[in-house]
Amino acid sequence: MSFSFNDLAFGDLKGQSVFITGGGSGIGAALTEGFLAQGARVAFVDLDGAEAFCDAMEAKYANRPLAIVCDIRDVTALQAAIDQARHAHGPIGVLVNNAARDTRHRLDEWSAEEWDDSLATNLRPQFFTAQAVAADMRELGGGAIINLSSNSVHLGLAGYPAYVTAKAGILGLTRALARELGPDAIRVNCLIPGWVMTQRQKELWVNEADLQECLAQQCLKEPIPVEDMIAPCLFLASRASRMMTGQELIIDGGRA
Repeated sequence: MSFSFNDLAFGDLKGQSVFITGGGSGIGAALTEGFLAQGARVAFVDLDGAEAFCDAMEAKYANRPLAIVCDIRDVTALQAAIDQARHAHGPIGVLVNNAARDTRHRLDEWSAEEWDDSLATNLRPQFFTAQAVAADMRELGGGAIINLSSNSVHLGLAGYPAYVTAKAGILGLTRALARELGPDAIRVNCLIPGWVMTQRQKELWVNEADLQECLAQQCLKEPIPVEDMIAPCLFLASRASRMMTGQELIIDGGRA
């Protein structure tokens, strides 16, 4: 069955101010397009300007995303980007913490500096983006924060222990923030992808043997395209999930 944006209808997202980390490529780009298709005002940070992507989105939806060049390891720059998005699109009602880096490594080859850098990429930004948007969401009377983790946490996958540690930390942060922010009607949930076939994955990690091993472990016997992350994320952002917080939504083809 092919994916169609015409199948998606989350009308309450129209006009929403949305901020996405890593929104110019991979899963993030698919999410940016998903929100644009719903009529949301989207800003995202990425390591480059993603101008060609923004041009394509504007041509397709007459709704250009605001792309801000930012290294999410720089907390000051990241929060400044959120402030720029706020001034462009209004108070932020939806935050999607998507950006991550799944660099492969072994226990005996990782330095303290590399460990710190991995957590500064894969865990620390989620705390400080939430810190930066919480006041906006209180002003709006509520909001939605969606943190992307990974099913590598549940599967206990080897090959990148710092990444798996960070993704496990995201689960804890999600639950803690859901409890803290719930009285302000701010919902915090975790979207947990399986092995999604992004361009980066295809270029760096996908090979036939590993793909077939993954498919053998999935209940659904097909590779997961980036488009299959869109509807679950929109659901978590919309009032369709208004009484859902502190939860995990796993989209991995039923891998075990």
